[in-house]
Formats: sequence, C-alpha cells, structure tokens
Amino acid sequence: MGEPVQLLKNHKSHQTTAPEKRSTEVSRLKVATFNINGVRARLSNLLAWLDKEAPDIACLQELKADDAAFPIDAIREAGYGAIWHGQRSWNGVAILARGMDPLESRRGLPGDPDDSHSRYIEGAAHGLIVGCLYLPNGNPQPGPKFDYKLAWFERLIAYAKGLHASGHPIVLAGDYNVVPTDFDIYNPRSWLKDALLQPESRECYARLLAQGWTDSLRSLYPEERIYTFWDYFRNNWGRNAGLRIDHLLLSPVLKPRLLAAGVDSWVRGEEHPSDHAPTWVELLAAV
Repeated sequence: MGEPVQLLKNHKSHQTTAPEKRSTEVSRLKVATFNINGVRARLSNLLAWLDKEAPDIACLQELKADDAAFPIDAIREAGYGAIWHGQRSWNGVAILARGMDPLESRRGLPGDPDDSHSRYIEGAAHGLIVGCLYLPNGNPQPGPKFDYKLAWFERLIAYAKGLHASGHPIVLAGDYNVVPTDFDIYNPRSWLKDALLQPESRECYARLLAQGWTDSLRSLYPEERIYTFWDYFRNNWGRNAGLRIDHLLLSPVLKPRLLAAGVDSWVRGEEHPSDHAPTWVELLAAV
C-alpha cells in the first residue's frame, strides 16, 4: 500500500474554478456516488446535479462510453477534474473532483488479467483515497453471469483487505448491485430470484463489511427505509418501490469523521433520469 501513501503526500493538483456552496461553519467533504446510466445521454442531468449539490468528489458508474467519448470538456467547465475508465455501450466508471484533478492509483481490480470490463478505478483527491466500483449485476442466475459476479466480488474482498490494513482514509463507493437485507427493498417477494438478493451476494457484502468497513447510510439510519434505485417498470418511482444498492463504505479512520449521509432523490424525478439517484456522505475535513 505504499503507492496510495505517496499519492496523498505528493498530490499536486491542477486547480479549476468551482462553485463554492459548502458551509464554512464546519469544514466538510461531500463524497457521492451516482450510477448515471449513460453519461452522454444524461449529461444535462449530471451537470444540473453537480451545480445544485456541489459534491467535492463524485463517483460515476455505467458511463456507457469509451474513453474518447467521455465528456471531459463539459465536466471541466462545471469546475471538476476527472479520471475515467470507459467502455463502449457498457460499464465504465469515473471519479470527479471539485476544483482539482484526481490522481489515479489503480485502474481495474487485480486477480484476473483476462477481465476486460471497466468496473473499478481508484484515485486520490481532497485528502482521501476513493475507489469507484460497478459490481456486476449477475442476472440471470444461476449461470455464468452470476458466477462472474461472485468471482468479481471475491477479488474486491481480497483487494479491500489490503486497503483496510493500510490505515488510510478510504471510501469505497459505487453501485454494488447487492440489496444487503430485506429491509433495503420495498418488497422482496417479486425479487427473490434476482441476483441482487441471493444469499451468496449478501454473504459477500457481509464479509466485506466484516473487514471493518462502515456502511455509512445504514450506520446513521439503522431503522429507516432508504432507497437509491427505482426500476423504470411498474411505476416503481411513483410508488417509491425502491432498492438500496448504491453504497459508500468508509475505512475505520473515517468513521468518526462521518457527519451526514443521504440520497438526492430529486434527481430520479427529473426528465429522462437514471434509474438511480445520487447517494452521498459528508465527512469532517482533515485539518
């Protein structure tokens, strides 16, 4: 884990103009994750959200665009630097940082040199190490797609163990494609065969947390129904028939710095939306 240490110590960022919307009473960092479901198709939605909510760091999933098609000019105009790992038509992840360029530390998970999916990118920004991930959906199950999901999850668990042991301030943020418990879904009955609810998927997520990561939203709101995803079908948004599958996991050093967490659900109600809403945490900034 020597590389991330150097990233935090030696990171010299390119400064850009960015909106100043954070309260000055307490110095906070807002870190968000958003499955954009097509960054080019929903660029206006992304820019409107960045302008209104002004996260310091934003992790994006499902770019559905190769590297050359990533709209970096528009993102820079909005006051953000970015690193991205694109893939045409599928997958794709990015990390945006307000007023600076993140410094990339990893592209793709170790453990499978033949894996061509763009599902993980990691970088340093604003004094944090951030891993942005898009875990495989795994449907239909059983079958090769579910096997790939579980294998990818095992690679994440193995890699996260080293990150956790480093003692650095780390956020693992993204679309995990796992509903951790039945409390994290409006009604599990119609999803019982879905890969997101399978015991194997939930067991992998539980083992990841058992390393010592904090599920930020559930930590602050243990008894509240909170959703981050509403399927396009069956009027799920209108009925608030949601799932919680987008998570921000905090390393131990960040747990006492957790101030707030939430979901920008208004984004899901906009025109031509993603089926996910941005999920975020606010952390006490390091002094």
